[in-house]
Amino acid sequence: MGSKKNTVPFNGTPEQEKKLLEVIESLKGDKGCLMPILQQAQDIYGYLPVEVQTIIARETGIPLEKIYGVVTFYAQFSLMPKGKYKISVCLGTACYVKGSGDIYNKLMELLGIDGGECTPDGKFSLEACRCIGACGLAPVLTINEDVYGRLTVDELAGILEKYSD
Repeated sequence: MGSKKNTVPFNGTPEQEKKLLEVIESLKGDKGCLMPILQQAQDIYGYLPVEVQTIIARETGIPLEKIYGVVTFYAQFSLMPKGKYKISVCLGTACYVKGSGDIYNKLMELLGIDGGECTPDGKFSLEACRCIGACGLAPVLTINEDVYGRLTVDELAGILEKYSD
């Protein structure tokens, strides 16, 4: 995709960094400490940007390349911040057959972001997921805990407006 990457500037606080350093200090001597450190770092920051990975590398002595490899391998970790409203479009078979690919593409257009990204204002993030178990409502998307089913592309702008606080 030839689109420019939307980036949300990293704005970690000194309090977050202090908490991260305490976590690293308490775990860095343990064998296999990287996963628990990364999990707690993501809890602290909400995602794992290169700035956070760099702190972990510096404090543990684990090479940044290895940390990045672990972060990108496991689906539980995110390199991008999540929006206040996390939009997840089901691209499982039942939803896809009923047009969820069109829903996903229209959301990228409406939000001006690619899948896996967050809007510059931090309000919405968009991702695809596999079956969420609501096949009878296909195509389905969720926004945080809210589920929307039997969607059409034309309904999307109105749904997004509900979250315009």
